[in-house]
Amino acid sequence: MRTTGRHYRDIATALLSRPDEVMLEVGAGGELLVARLRVVVAAMLLLLPLANATTGGQVNETLIGLAGAVFVNLSAQVWLALARHKRRFRWLPFASAAYDVSATTLVLVLLALNHLPAGLNSMIVWCGYLLAIALTALRNDGRVTLLIGLLAVAQYAVLTFVVFAIATPDQLISSDYGTVSLGGQLQRLVLLVAFTLITAVVVYRMQRLVEMSGTDGLTGLPNRTWLVHRFPRLLDAARRDGVSLCVALIDLDAFKRINDEIGHHAGDRALLHVVDLMRDSLEDGEWLARLGGEEFVLVLRKPLGTAWERVDGLRRTLFARRFVPEQGADPLLLTFSAGVASFPHEASDLSGMLRRADLRLNMAKSTGRNRVLARDT
Repeated sequence: MRTTGRHYRDIATALLSRPDEVMLEVGAGGELLVARLRVVVAAMLLLLPLANATTGGQVNETLIGLAGAVFVNLSAQVWLALARHKRRFRWLPFASAAYDVSATTLVLVLLALNHLPAGLNSMIVWCGYLLAIALTALRNDGRVTLLIGLLAVAQYAVLTFVVFAIATPDQLISSDYGTVSLGGQLQRLVLLVAFTLITAVVVYRMQRLVEMSGTDGLTGLPNRTWLVHRFPRLLDAARRDGVSLCVALIDLDAFKRINDEIGHHAGDRALLHVVDLMRDSLEDGEWLARLGGEEFVLVLRKPLGTAWERVDGLRRTLFARRFVPEQGADPLLLTFSAGVASFPHEASDLSGMLRRADLRLNMAKSTGRNRVLARDT
């Protein structure tokens, strides 16, 4: 029971937390996809008033539906234009999803003003809430899903309360929409809550899958996928703030010999020894990622000279702290070589910086290993 409670708390914490950079990048693509879907759905909504008119629907309802469909189409184009600027507007997923819910509520209000039962018993319009909640899954942000679900419940609950407060029993009976009952409205509110929770669980599972794709399984460090998605944001921040950004490409020296001598399991523990040492030494403005094997990237928001000092300090610390494969075994010396490159003086993107750092790493390897180079020699 205690384990189950802790699991639910972990899910709630994950859903209420700000997603990481990989998830935000995926969510930005989802927001653009939602915007495009909104344009398609909005165009389809233009058919509903026409269908209502051809089947003998009331003229007022047809005009209300047509006005709402035109408004939705115009708004859809605005949201699409904003979504094309990926991640420029952090509020966009919240605002656009809230718009979807509020637009549904607005149409229900207009229907209720014309005919009270239509405002609460129009199943087609009410399903707009479910559609708005379901689309939040594409944003990959649990905060958006929970907020929009809560907003839909709150708006529909207020609409229900107002209708029942001002309507007489005779006004809640309709030959077209049936009888509006309090029990039926409560069931719809429960369905909105349940649908929100289901969508939130879907988002949680997607977050875990994306997290696994951006995290190294052995060390728990961010991996190449995370670095590719995260680095453009770091470059943008460095440009905006007018500061330098450096990458250090780090490779453990003669690590194949370690695996051959003490085995791959002990080799994994040696990798963890190195990772723990470097991770514990990280400062603000520094990020460590594993590219694969015994190769790592350290990103530093520092000038080239300061970055070299930091990486060389890590090299000296590792040299001083020997790795003990198992109790009673002789300590093993682990060292690394590294090449450091900087932005904006030496390269303007991640691939250019890694190429420059790799050239210096290879030079460090060929000139004796266990050294850090930040200049071409």
